[in-house]
Amino acid sequence: MRKKQMKIWFLIPLVVFAGLCIMLYMRLGKPTEIVTNTALERPVPAFKLPLLSDTSRMVTNDNLPKQPYLMNIWGSWCPTCIVEHPFLLELEERGVNIVGVNYKDEIGNALSYLNERGDPFSMSIQDSKGQFALDLGLTGAPETFVVDAEGVIRQHIIGELNEQNWQERVAPCLMVLSSASTKGAAPSESELAEVCQ
Repeated sequence: MRKKQMKIWFLIPLVVFAGLCIMLYMRLGKPTEIVTNTALERPVPAFKLPLLSDTSRMVTNDNLPKQPYLMNIWGSWCPTCIVEHPFLLELEERGVNIVGVNYKDEIGNALSYLNERGDPFSMSIQDSKGQFALDLGLTGAPETFVVDAEGVIRQHIIGELNEQNWQERVAPCLMVLSSASTKGAAPSESELAEVCQ
């Protein structure tokens, strides 16, 4: 009886290993990049969260800018956010309105991060549980969403925002949205399809 039990316990790791090998083999040659467009063409999800700078003040969609803006998901714990941060400061100097969403962070750490590195955000929303960011379509910080004057998400940048993807993708989209907002009209679907995807 003991020999049979020993054989079974010996076989379990072998079966698990074989299963993993089969799963990995089945994934060979398939794309590994995660592409998510779940956020596009829908309004910023409804929320009621505290301001990072004053957690006694609650912020809702009504407090968001009424002109096109960027919404950047960040955390003091996020290494790529640290890399991205100087570029966000440059954008703020250029007059780009950036709303920050502080994702799953300790308030003290987040405030220290902004005090040490500078604050590029017109406001930072404290999303300590992370649900709002997930509702937005977050796959991992940092990520940036381009939002139009009506509060509709028009573009989703996964990963670091930098000069290259700013010039190639974000700036053209923001320009079309800002131009339409200034004229008091909605941008055409063809323009959006061309520059905001």
